[in-house]
Amino acid sequence: MAAPATAPPAPSSLKRIVAASLIGTTIEWYDFFLYGSAAALVFNKLFFPGSDPLVGTLLSFLTYAVGFAARPLGALVFGHYGDRLGRKKLLVLSLLLMGGATFAIGLLPTHATIGTAAPVLLTVLRLVQGFALGGEWGGAVLLVSEHGDARRRGFWASWPQTGAPAGQLLATGVLSALTALLSDAAFTSWGWRIPFLLSGVLVIVGLWIRLSVDESPVFKAALAQAEERKAASDQVEKMPLVAVLRHHWRDVLVAMGARMAENISYYVITAFILVYATTSAGLSKQTALNAVLIASAVHFAVIPLWGALSDRIGRRPVYLIGAVGVGLWMFPFFALIDSKSFGSLLLAVTVGLILHGAMYAPQAAFFSEMFATRVRYSGASIGAQFASVAAGAPAPLIATALLADYGNSTPIALYVIAAALLTVVAIACARETRDRDLADVTAGQSGDRDARGAVTAADAPTSA
Repeated sequence: MAAPATAPPAPSSLKRIVAASLIGTTIEWYDFFLYGSAAALVFNKLFFPGSDPLVGTLLSFLTYAVGFAARPLGALVFGHYGDRLGRKKLLVLSLLLMGGATFAIGLLPTHATIGTAAPVLLTVLRLVQGFALGGEWGGAVLLVSEHGDARRRGFWASWPQTGAPAGQLLATGVLSALTALLSDAAFTSWGWRIPFLLSGVLVIVGLWIRLSVDESPVFKAALAQAEERKAASDQVEKMPLVAVLRHHWRDVLVAMGARMAENISYYVITAFILVYATTSAGLSKQTALNAVLIASAVHFAVIPLWGALSDRIGRRPVYLIGAVGVGLWMFPFFALIDSKSFGSLLLAVTVGLILHGAMYAPQAAFFSEMFATRVRYSGASIGAQFASVAAGAPAPLIATALLADYGNSTPIALYVIAAALLTVVAIACARETRDRDLADVTAGQSGDRDARGAVTAADAPTSA
């Protein structure tokens, strides 16, 4: 397909859209990662007392994984209505749900106060977090991708992706400051609640910015065309989910495979590392948090650079650099941590996140370019979030269990390497999408007979 000819939006308008998506994803990832860090540091003691420390950590990570189980449901619900009603409305709702659940966790009584009801309530709130995040990612990256300059889509769409390290940076920074200022007893007693309660303030700021942006022009144009076709033919459009599975099944499988190494490696590097560094390597909580904090800042900085590179050489080559790199880095990663020095730990995490960024940066544009406009929210969200159930959800749990069973890092490294191989195969099966114009892309890759036929079916007029 020829390079897109659509005119780029005004820089000021595009920057406002990017800021709205970035601050929203930062807040949502702050909420989500805050739970993961707390699960590794204090939830095992507060909500699962009386267990062996490592068993308590496993149970804590189990509630952490529950949040991932709700993400596919969020992808289905938010994707359906995001393709029918627009990106903006659903992004506001996801922010409210995530922020409300996180704030409520900060008020939650512990096991010592209400017994087994405490972990049950914690699990319910984690489910709400996962449901909200399942709908957040697709809408945020599409809002930028569909507004942005098509020739620099990889760069602009990578900015919402920086919300993940920004959220990690914010969550880890707040926790690191609190653990430095408070005694272990004070932090375990009440200090851990402060970061969760801060979410309420962040949500207010995020809502103010998100409500100020316009709906995606690509979506509005596609909606208007669908309404015209509906009026002309009285044809009933299929649900977005049905259209995705019929016309974009191959793209969904590629997206799921692409997520395996990216998702698993990220949670091993940022969440499980807090367990491994403090138990096997004998480093302090503060040391581990500081390493993740600094590495997350580097991660934030390199993601737009990888995104810009994907505009020059393509999405697939950059993604492959990350997948192969993460696989090759795993044995040096754990060897550096085992040296028990802060410098080695920092190097291990930083290089790991730089390589992860090569997968994460082009992912937003890559997944957006795979799907037709009227099913794009559903397709991108389903591909991304269904993979998270098999990838990110159990990653800290599996890594902790492997550590408990084998007592060393070798099986954990092999686990991440296996995920990297799956991703390499998925990307090898994908087609390059860099030169697609989102306003014109109407066909997926999944066995289409011609460039227009599948799109007409996928975008056919539908009832709500």
